[in-house]
Amino acid sequence: MAKNYENLNIWKKSIDFASFIYRITKNFPREEFYGLVSQIRRAVVSISSNIAEGAGRGSKKEFSRFISIASRSLNEVESQLHISSNLDYVKKEDFEKAMELIKDLGSMLGGFQKFLKK
Repeated sequence: MAKNYENLNIWKKSIDFASFIYRITKNFPREEFYGLVSQIRRAVVSISSNIAEGAGRGSKKEFSRFISIASRSLNEVESQLHISSNLDYVKKEDFEKAMELIKDLGSMLGGFQKFLKK
C-alpha cells in the first residue's frame, strides 16, 4: 500500500497546489524568507506528506487521522495567504486562484475522509 498514494487525486492535487504556492512565494520580500515564506511552504508540503504517510498506514482509521492533519495544514496555508494578501505580497489573481484551489482541495479531503470513515 506504500505507493498507492501516487494514484490518489487528492495527493496529485496537493502536489500541484504546493508547486503553485512555491511559485507565488518566490516573489515575496526577501525579509519574509524565514517568516511567512518558510511557514507557508512547510504547511503546504505537509498536505501531500500527510496524505502519503496516511496511505502507508495499516487502517482506514489511521489514514483518516492523517487526512485530518492534511486538512488542518490546508487551513493553515489559507490563513497565511490571507495575511500575505493583506500585506500585498500576493497578486490579487494569484490569491483568488489559491482560494479556489484551497476550496477544491478542502472538498476533496473532506469527501475522502467521509469515504474512509465508512
